[in-house]
Amino acid sequence: MSARLGLFIILGVTLWRVITLHFDTTDLFVDEAQYWFWSQHLDFGYYSKPPMIAWVIRAMTELAGSTAIYWIRVSGPLIHMATAIMLMKTAKRFVGPKIEGWTGATFITLPGVALSSVFFSTDVVLLFFLTVALWAYFGLTEKRSVGLALLMGLAFGCAFLSKYAILFVVPGGLIALILLPTARIAWRDFFLSVIVALAVATPNLWWNLAHDGTTVRHTTNIAHWSKLGIDVAGALEFFAAQFGVVGPIVFLAMLWAVARAFKGKNNEREALLIWLSIPVVLLITLQALVAKAYANWGVTAYIAGTILAVWLLDRLWPKGLRLSLAINGAASFLFPLAAVFAHQLVLPNGNEIMKRYLGRSAISCEAGELARQSAIPIIVSDNRDLLADMFHTLRNDPVRIYAKPPAGAPDNYYEQAFALPGDVADGVLFVTTHPVDCAQTPKLIQSWLPVEGYYRGRTIFAYGISPTCLAGK
Repeated sequence: MSARLGLFIILGVTLWRVITLHFDTTDLFVDEAQYWFWSQHLDFGYYSKPPMIAWVIRAMTELAGSTAIYWIRVSGPLIHMATAIMLMKTAKRFVGPKIEGWTGATFITLPGVALSSVFFSTDVVLLFFLTVALWAYFGLTEKRSVGLALLMGLAFGCAFLSKYAILFVVPGGLIALILLPTARIAWRDFFLSVIVALAVATPNLWWNLAHDGTTVRHTTNIAHWSKLGIDVAGALEFFAAQFGVVGPIVFLAMLWAVARAFKGKNNEREALLIWLSIPVVLLITLQALVAKAYANWGVTAYIAGTILAVWLLDRLWPKGLRLSLAINGAASFLFPLAAVFAHQLVLPNGNEIMKRYLGRSAISCEAGELARQSAIPIIVSDNRDLLADMFHTLRNDPVRIYAKPPAGAPDNYYEQAFALPGDVADGVLFVTTHPVDCAQTPKLIQSWLPVEGYYRGRTIFAYGISPTCLAGK
């Protein structure tokens, strides 16, 4: 495949995603709504993630002059397009022009890329900056360059501000520097890059220090390191899920490259790509074995991993490249349509296939209407998911929204920064997913069973309640 054809595929796939996104019928997922809310309160850090995604969403919505769902999400396919083009140039620099087109076409159609082109996530921005960092790094393996060293440090620092998962690449990269002469760069360039990366990351590190290590603590909590054990099924599930994240042939090709390396059939450049990808998968598989891991936690493996897979397939199984593109391309074509027809795609049990992305805004609208009818200007909830959507869906309503004050350390951003103030004396509308008991009997204004989406079959309660019933309990 020529570079021109690869670029054409990237642009075509991106155009399809941008157009279908306009007709998307899903609600913002809880994380997306939270990222948007962060973008309305710019900072150097947030409860659960570093700040880059909030900055990106703010930039896009300011340019568009709109905070509609489309403009919150459209950065996803556009940034993936930039990553795919940059990855083409990275493959050309490291391997040669022969695989340039195939690398771009393969990356843009990866199932994980297709998913995060519809539902915006921190992985999107992370992978872009990681690709820029690798492009600069591969250039530094060929020559000394202050400019490339500065760029590598800047890109790595921005990747850190996108998601701490960038650190999963470091162990394999350091081992490669020690073992492989072709992986080494000048000491001057190495330390210059490290200094620049630390300088870029410093505002977020400072923010964590000023907020009791909030983001770091949350990251360790979701990793469940306090509940270590052995979960073989969990490890196997994560490993098997990687065939879905990047497609069966791409992941199989990466494993094939490792098998060849054990037999001594690879060269140092292949070995470097292996060290920059496979250790990430192994680290997260180990995490899944002893605690818990989600399928996307290994995404940093698939920048170098895509180049590795394409390079091997191009030499040893060219048909595999075409087959992979057909499989992943079909998924990339169909997945946006699933979001467009989300209400129509229903399983035999009545649940929508896209259930977790539906029904959220309907609850927020109902809560807003109840607040207006009851002449209550404040809505409070103890549910992070409900709060996330209410802040976005009711952004133009005159109601004020708060989280129920936490009894101890906050469990989420809303409890941390938007808990109900202690000086509120008048009654509030409390929206929750469970019955409420209080010495000052709350008034049940309405309870209802949503008929579709994530909350289908789960009772939602709306109470008129005194703030004293909610304080620190």
